[in-house]
Amino acid sequence: MVNLFGPGLISKTKLAPLQLKVLDKIAYCRTSALGGHEEVCDNCATVRYSYNSCGDRHCPKCQAAKQVFWIDDLVQTTLPVKHFHIVFTVPHQLNVVCLHNQRLYYDLLFAAVWQTLRSFGYSNYGVETGAVAVLHTWGQNLSLHPHIHCIVPAAGYTLNGQWKNIGNSGQYLYPVHQLSEAFKGKFLDSLKRALRKQNELELFNSVVQQAYKTKWVVHCEPSLAGADHVVKYLGQYTHRVAITNQRILNITGGEVTFIAKDYRDRAVKKPVTLDGIEFLRRFTMHILPKRFVKIRRFGIYNHTTKRNLDLQFVPQKKPDIDEIVKSQQTPETNLQRFTRLTGVNPCLCPVCKTGRMFAIRELPRIRSPACPIFKNDNRIY
Repeated sequence: MVNLFGPGLISKTKLAPLQLKVLDKIAYCRTSALGGHEEVCDNCATVRYSYNSCGDRHCPKCQAAKQVFWIDDLVQTTLPVKHFHIVFTVPHQLNVVCLHNQRLYYDLLFAAVWQTLRSFGYSNYGVETGAVAVLHTWGQNLSLHPHIHCIVPAAGYTLNGQWKNIGNSGQYLYPVHQLSEAFKGKFLDSLKRALRKQNELELFNSVVQQAYKTKWVVHCEPSLAGADHVVKYLGQYTHRVAITNQRILNITGGEVTFIAKDYRDRAVKKPVTLDGIEFLRRFTMHILPKRFVKIRRFGIYNHTTKRNLDLQFVPQKKPDIDEIVKSQQTPETNLQRFTRLTGVNPCLCPVCKTGRMFAIRELPRIRSPACPIFKNDNRIY
């Protein structure tokens, strides 16, 4: 895909150095260019060549292990209470501001989401609540659609140091219409302040005023299951990239056809066809700034807050002999943990299904990792 449409995209669009670097990594991911290992089965002697991954967070082939580990870690530290899934979206009129300064825009988006949730926690229930927030920047057709998924516990920490269940017996944690208006006000106010500070408010004042007149949507889903279910549901969104290989149906005639949900038609899955260069251009819009943190914890789920308030999510109890023995056992390796969580053993022989694949030889890289794939491009990154 990148090899096919990358040169055409570069000739038509000026890409940032980071975007070029990411495309270069994806093009060579799990190919002989990055080196790897020659493996052999200890049962049937099948030989397999396993090539290294690029490890980039935008690559659709490099996120499976990180995702399952993140879900497992979060489940272990989640309060045993009901949780709500809340999605904060912004109108498309502000996309021009987002493309102008992604880091600023997304930082303000996270801040406005947490300020809104925190203020509602205190005003409605008098507690410091928390949230785990995940940024998504795309829609189903790869268009720019920044929004934040949150899981919010139906519990909080009061000013006098007591745990308190919140949410009562209602379906929703907070009134969604009030939540939408508060979020709109906080985000647009902070955006105007930031643009004014950079002397850029006049450039985007018209779209900001238009956003004030637009109805904003905050979607809140009632919790129908335990915390584990909600965490695993959010886990589907954490390390997801703009599009996965499974959604692409075919690439023919310079066009790419992929599956997308049409939310205007009851989320029915439909094929969407785009010009290959346009498809790749949309993908590059969702490459995040360097070292940008897209998964954030707030309030009682923030590690610093938990440490400063000395919060104990698990009641103190005297461990029994089984727990002591278990704690003294050899810790799980990443391979054992991945197999336990997914039921897939990557070392299992794909032919005989009983033997294990062992590395017998290292395959060196055949190119410098700093060498760009787009050799016709005269920019250096």
